[in-house]
Amino acid sequence: MNAAIEAHELGANCFQIFSSSPRIWRASVPSPEQCRLMRAAREKYDLAPLVIHDSYLINLASADETVRQKSIEAFRGELVRAVLIGADYLVIHPGGSSALRMEEAVMTLVESLEKAARGLTGEGLTLLLENTAGGGNRLGKHLEELRVVHDLAQPRFPFAIGYCLDTCHLYAAGHDISTGSGLAETLRRAEIILGLDNVPVIHTNDSKGALNSHLDRHANIGEGLIGLDGFRRIINHPKLRSKAFILETPCDNEGDDRREIERVRSLIEVSGDTRQAAGAKRKKQR
Repeated sequence: MNAAIEAHELGANCFQIFSSSPRIWRASVPSPEQCRLMRAAREKYDLAPLVIHDSYLINLASADETVRQKSIEAFRGELVRAVLIGADYLVIHPGGSSALRMEEAVMTLVESLEKAARGLTGEGLTLLLENTAGGGNRLGKHLEELRVVHDLAQPRFPFAIGYCLDTCHLYAAGHDISTGSGLAETLRRAEIILGLDNVPVIHTNDSKGALNSHLDRHANIGEGLIGLDGFRRIINHPKLRSKAFILETPCDNEGDDRREIERVRSLIEVSGDTRQAAGAKRKKQR
């Protein structure tokens, strides 16, 4: 509930949280009263969607049996908490392993997703596969990899599956969204491979790393290599205006959250959709 109130006070109209500490394997289940208060606060302040990001520890594609089993148990907990809290989306990094070929890692991920969700009923919650910067042997650098995971997992997974695109990760993976022509080409490919209707959430982060550097280092909006002009085009693009823009930018000083939200708002070109992009909000723990 506190995260919802804080989001409203910061001027956001959607928000993303961790449903528990992202640095521990086991987490408690929120009480019915906590869930009721969260739903009430969201309704009162018109906060939608609510996005949950999974724990940083989870790697469902790991070749390490111990890590994979812990990840399956932890991800099941993420699913259960997301449903109880009433989240709209649960974002997950695809993971990966240097010990597995890409095809093996994909199948390990798919099988782990199936095991984690076994016996659960999928209703109201959508899993979003996030693209990655491509460092190491992580899945998700190529949009095609996300599509393959989707197509293999969806028949075996009770919840709907879509995608979350991260701007920093796109740029670091080689998609030059800092220019008009580069953005157009990236969205053309995303439409063909993923279908932009299946991308409800944009993680909105500038990039400290160079184009195609595979360096996952987020920068504040306009202070990285994508730049203010790049984000102005992204936020106002006709095919993206209806998306939820979620900030995951550095928050080193008091007031950084509010300044980032206001900076994103300042880039919005006025249209009939006054809600568009106003939901920028960095990740907060529940």
